[in-house]
Amino acid sequence: MRAERLRTGLKGWGGVGAMAFACALAVLAALLLPMVPWHGTGGGGGADDDGHGVAHGSQARAAQECTDPEKQTLAPSGDDGPTIDEIRAREGEKRKLVVGVDQNSYRWGYRDPNSGGDAELEGFDIDLAHRIAKDILGDEDAVQFKAIPTDQRIPAIRDGRVDMVVRTMTINCDRLQDVAFSAPYFRTGQQVLAPKSSKITGYNGTLAGKEICTAAGSTALSTLEQDQKDGRLAEGVDLRTTVPNQLDCLVRLQLGEVDAVVTDGALAASQAAQDPTVELKGDAFTTEYYGVAMKKDADDLVRRVNRVLEEWRADRAGGWQHSYEEWLSETMDEAAKSLPPTPQYLRTS
Repeated sequence: MRAERLRTGLKGWGGVGAMAFACALAVLAALLLPMVPWHGTGGGGGADDDGHGVAHGSQARAAQECTDPEKQTLAPSGDDGPTIDEIRAREGEKRKLVVGVDQNSYRWGYRDPNSGGDAELEGFDIDLAHRIAKDILGDEDAVQFKAIPTDQRIPAIRDGRVDMVVRTMTINCDRLQDVAFSAPYFRTGQQVLAPKSSKITGYNGTLAGKEICTAAGSTALSTLEQDQKDGRLAEGVDLRTTVPNQLDCLVRLQLGEVDAVVTDGALAASQAAQDPTVELKGDAFTTEYYGVAMKKDADDLVRRVNRVLEEWRADRAGGWQHSYEEWLSETMDEAAKSLPPTPQYLRTS
């Protein structure tokens, strides 16, 4: 079902302003940051489209017995290892940590078109990437950012095009078959985003017959597809509209091409901040955690990132709380505000 009319009369960040912001980000995506190419290891939609391969490393056994994916990570360590040694061995301009990121998720990883100049990447995820680079290479700017679409996060890691992905990536059991995750650094959950004028009230029967936009390869899409298969999704919901990047869903919503968006509540809150004519509808209907994704056999890197996360959480001056207040506190509703998740680690002999 298509939305009946194009939404008009929006001001501020809404309507034309929000679409201009979205379009500006899209143009900057093409011009200012290299896009990780697709090598055919991913597909069109659902969690499986991140690409599945053979599991390696000490986390493989844990993935096979996965119940609480956010707890399937290795204890922190400051020890070096083969993965970190390889990163440090890079010479000249290539001696950088290569990180896959988003560049059009407002307040997470984005370029502010109003900042002038080259509009450097900024946001909560970007702060974390700089922190990891400083720990490993001694320089927070020794990081090369690569823009990757949602459904290319896992292929980019497996193919070695990036050392890690810091891109609002949910830790789940399916993905643990292909990549290793750090401890969680943010808690969120799937929510519905729709126009304030819409009669949609949340993830319930008011979605019946509506068209929903999701990002290809996202947890949102795989959750909705499974709920539809199991009969938990409202009747007649149309899931055919998928986009490479989540911000594209907001543009589709503004154009009246879809009735609602389903995505992580953290991202939905940021999109609502861009366009005051849309809002989150109802509570989150899942509980999920963001983690840093790395190769399955990069145990030393996983442990090092977990140590960085512990230090980042404990740093009251310029750590997790500082980044949260700078980037996210204004966009999160009171129910979503919380301290960083308390990590739990695998017990290994």
